[in-house]
Amino acid sequence: MQRYAFEIQYNGTDYVGWQKQPNGKSIQEEIELALNKLYNLENISIVGCGRTDAGVHANHYIFHVDLAEKFSEETLLFKLNRILSFNIRISNLILVKSDFHARFDATERVYRYFINNNKSPFNQEFSLYFPAKLQFEKMNQACKILLGKQDFTSFSKLHTDVKTNICTINFARWIQVDEYSYYFEISADRFLRNMVRAIVGTLIEVGLEKIEVSDVQNIMEKKDRGAAKHSVPAKGLFLWEIKYAGLL
Repeated sequence: MQRYAFEIQYNGTDYVGWQKQPNGKSIQEEIELALNKLYNLENISIVGCGRTDAGVHANHYIFHVDLAEKFSEETLLFKLNRILSFNIRISNLILVKSDFHARFDATERVYRYFINNNKSPFNQEFSLYFPAKLQFEKMNQACKILLGKQDFTSFSKLHTDVKTNICTINFARWIQVDEYSYYFEISADRFLRNMVRAIVGTLIEVGLEKIEVSDVQNIMEKKDRGAAKHSVPAKGLFLWEIKYAGLL
């Protein structure tokens, strides 16, 4: 058996998220079905770099799996992409050490949330249409409050099974692409469930001048999900990049 790391992209619109769940179709399930079909097995399981929520997309996602040496890497890549739907693309696969772990070896995760203020039928699946004017300077001032190692309970979904809500944010910023579109980019060692969407919703309130920059600090200190503002829809959120020390 050989351990492979797969780099993939996916459109999460029609899925309940990465992880297998009883209430709908997941990215993990579709890939496992494809691998089992290709190898004529029923017990192949894969390990992803983390969860993504229903409707969230991935520009760069990593999973690992142990496979028999039945195909060349090039043939395996070709055959899997033929089986998988157009919602999922395997861009690369790499032979890795037997102790490589897609989740625990990841050192940094980067998310982007896309917003546009130009009504278009071609943008709506992958970004949030938001025509109101936003104060980007204030939004970026508020981003500085998020930096470093802190407790993000106020931005976490309630009743999750994690042991700690401490995360270390490397950077957080709003970037204007053109006069119609912009995105929020954030990097951390780990993220909590619903965390990025809750942060974006709160920063939009700052941009609308409904709350002050200093209110973000107060929200953080309360450690209460009810203190933060609403979460934005999943469709604008992308897991943008996963980083590993010395790999990928």
